[in-house]
Amino acid sequence: MSSLTYDLTLAGLSVGSTAALTGIGLIVTYRATGVLNFAHGAIAMVCAYVLRQCVVEWGWPLWLGAAVTLLVLAPGLGVVLERFVFRPLAVLGGDPAQTLVASIGVFVLLVGGAALLWGQGARDDVPVLVPDEPWGQLAVVLVLAGGVAVVVRRTRFGRELRAVVDDRRLAVLGGIDADRVAATGWAFGSFTAGVTGVLLAPYVRLDPYGLSLLVMEVVAVAVAARMRSLPVAVVVALGIGVAQSQLTRLHPSGWAEPLLQAVGTNLFVVTLLVAALVLPGVGERDALPRTATARVPTPPGAWIVVLVLFLLPLGLAGRDLHTSVQVPALAVILLSLVVVTGRGGQISLGQAAYAGLGALFTALLASGRFPGLPRLPELAALAVAVVLVAPLGLLTGWPAISRRGLALALATFAVGVGVSRFVFAQPYATAGLALGRPAGFDGDRAYYVLELLLLAVALLATHALRRGRTGRALAAMRDHERGAQAAGVRVPSLKLLAFVAGAALAALGGAMLGMGLRAFDAGAYDPVRGLLWFAAVVVLGADSTLGALAAAALLVGLDAGTRGGVAAALVGILAILVGRFPGGPYEALRTTVEHLRLRRTPALTEAGMRARALLHPAEPRPARRAPVSTGATGVARRAKGAGATGSVGVREPRDDEPRNDEPREGKPRNDEPRGGKPRDGEGGPERRPMATAPAAAPLLTARDLHVRYGGFTALDGVDLDLSPGRITAVVGPNGAGKSTLFHCLAGTLRPARGAVRLGGRDITALPAQARTRLGVARTFQQLAVFPSLTVAENVRVGAEQGRVADPGAVERTLRLFGLDGPVRSRPATSLPTGTLRRVELARVLAGSPRVLLLDEPAAGLDTAEVAALARVLKALAADGTALLVVEHDLDLVAGLADVVQVMTAGRIVASGPPGHILDALDVLEQRTGR
Repeated sequence: MSSLTYDLTLAGLSVGSTAALTGIGLIVTYRATGVLNFAHGAIAMVCAYVLRQCVVEWGWPLWLGAAVTLLVLAPGLGVVLERFVFRPLAVLGGDPAQTLVASIGVFVLLVGGAALLWGQGARDDVPVLVPDEPWGQLAVVLVLAGGVAVVVRRTRFGRELRAVVDDRRLAVLGGIDADRVAATGWAFGSFTAGVTGVLLAPYVRLDPYGLSLLVMEVVAVAVAARMRSLPVAVVVALGIGVAQSQLTRLHPSGWAEPLLQAVGTNLFVVTLLVAALVLPGVGERDALPRTATARVPTPPGAWIVVLVLFLLPLGLAGRDLHTSVQVPALAVILLSLVVVTGRGGQISLGQAAYAGLGALFTALLASGRFPGLPRLPELAALAVAVVLVAPLGLLTGWPAISRRGLALALATFAVGVGVSRFVFAQPYATAGLALGRPAGFDGDRAYYVLELLLLAVALLATHALRRGRTGRALAAMRDHERGAQAAGVRVPSLKLLAFVAGAALAALGGAMLGMGLRAFDAGAYDPVRGLLWFAAVVVLGADSTLGALAAAALLVGLDAGTRGGVAAALVGILAILVGRFPGGPYEALRTTVEHLRLRRTPALTEAGMRARALLHPAEPRPARRAPVSTGATGVARRAKGAGATGSVGVREPRDDEPRNDEPREGKPRNDEPRGGKPRDGEGGPERRPMATAPAAAPLLTARDLHVRYGGFTALDGVDLDLSPGRITAVVGPNGAGKSTLFHCLAGTLRPARGAVRLGGRDITALPAQARTRLGVARTFQQLAVFPSLTVAENVRVGAEQGRVADPGAVERTLRLFGLDGPVRSRPATSLPTGTLRRVELARVLAGSPRVLLLDEPAAGLDTAEVAALARVLKALAADGTALLVVEHDLDLVAGLADVVQVMTAGRIVASGPPGHILDALDVLEQRTGR
């Protein structure tokens, strides 16, 4: 027994050492570049193939092949990837999710390229570089880990590496060559991938998919180490390796035997599931590359072409028709990614799992093997399978509530790998399964017609989730999640809806695919397929239904008409270039055509413009009628009385007029008193006289708020009252706690101690979207508009999700802010800053808030725009709204606020009328010499 234990321990150390190499490489690459290298497994696979090619096919000595593979090819591949794929993304300021997609694209490209060069069959003649004994491998791991630790902690390069990790831009300003640091990190990470590949290949199946996925499973080691600690990664890898080896001694009996055996042989997958789903998320960043402009409707001609292409197989026969059967099924699966990724903005790398479950459940139901249910006809089995799989979308939807970016990618990938290993790969679930076609649709042509009908149903369901109130809410969540929460969108519920709907569509497509193949093929739903499908949808336009249909035809057609791997290679190339056209090739082509069209449009001379004016005189604009209802009506009337002309006094500039979008300087002039009258010819808010009537009871109150970040106290017992009809301003130096207080009131941060009450109700624990629905609305210092929606749609989101449902709120608010002209139909991303500020404020007011929190509302506005903003805010206060303004522009504060609160070091140190407080600040500045 002791001998067996010793032997199994040695075997476990061997496996753990290889896993530790992967963990070391992933951590070093991540710390040097901020990129989780999803292509690590593919690099390992390519290096194993190259070593075999050099030694077996070309007859090179083993030492020479190993030297070329590990010392030249592997690090060289890392340098090439850094230089030509990831450095351009960093220079262009690429979204972290674009980097993730590019990394997946490299994975797909290398897998497809290997399939093209060496075929998809498994190889069993890979040369053995290091004997299958643990001590040599363990020595390599310890030397590498120790060497990296010494370099990071003791050398100049290590200091530069830590500086780049902390803040790349600041490191560059400090004279550090961040590109050199990143290239070195990539070279080392690729070297460890190469070592992993050549060590593993002789003892596992060497094929483009198997080895790549096997290496990707042990990413659990790096995730468990929080992508930072090399010692933790090594210990975890060795521990899992030994434990997995020792579990092979167990031979349980009973119903749990197959499950326990599966766990014992897939302990790295179990660790990946726990690390990705239970531990705090790694790399919490935004979800996806966002559509830069509003989605352009697909030309009818494109739909006609697609319709013809999908009807064309009805005229085929034999093998061509049999292959075409896969296209509509795959299109339905890819439509699930359009819902989850394109519209919901959530990364989902596990859709292949739901597709496989749809096929598996359909086969079990049709054969009478599903526990608790009788045998069903194939069509009924398909429908029931979709209903059963849809709730399982919560497996990935629930983690999505608290995760985004890389953390969500890891969670969804872990679910996909877990389902593949513990369900699809286990005989207890799939042995002896057959999957037939529905009665009356047994032939390929008849079945293809059925598929087209089901595809039409899927298209209608996708269209329903892209239109109306739900579609606008999903687009808002995708474009700006915090902005959507501030608008009242129920973000957690929407995420769950997106994943559940995506799981249902994937299950439908997976069942259709299985019926088309007449069998349940676990390889058709491999996690690597899920990565390929995700990359294909993203590069062809994640929010494009047409892109999903084109991707399905592309993936099936290329692999059927050429050697396997062509489609993967092409998708990989497009994914690598995703940073150049995040909206997809169609969006890039459309934008290019528009630019060319604009350049070719002849410009009229001054005489030509006068002639056109004589031929087509401008028609006088009809006067706008005053609104007749309440809500924004009172604001409009008061704003007009304050000097506005029908709206807030700001019109949309013409295309030939200059736009002033530069931020205003907030510091007042030394020769002008605060709140004083502007000089001749200058605009600006006039000093608001103090109200003589007694203030109403506070509507929003904060009591004894405490917030700490580590050892730093951000709020230290802050009390604040916001009363109806009064404007309260909070001023103070940077780091005083203003933003923290703002977040506590808005619901994006929960204080460690203290309470926030709205009209006597404790709302301290309520999230932002719930507070918005109670009447507490906010704006953002950095604009929170939804760029893929038009101006009117942005405002409609606020009206639909706000405190009260008012059918006329959208039109009244658009008129109030002068947004009811042609600008209403323009995408929000193409507008100047001043207009976008109006759009954001209009969206907030359309929800009829009782309390309005404004974070730096004057940022980016010119003098006239600030004056118009001040008129609107005064009118809101006159209508009974309680306002809080956090602002650095003391001129605006002086002319606007009723009460000024001064914050310093997390406390409110002074409070009173603006004239008294700001004059005291002037005296303090003069005394301190500031």
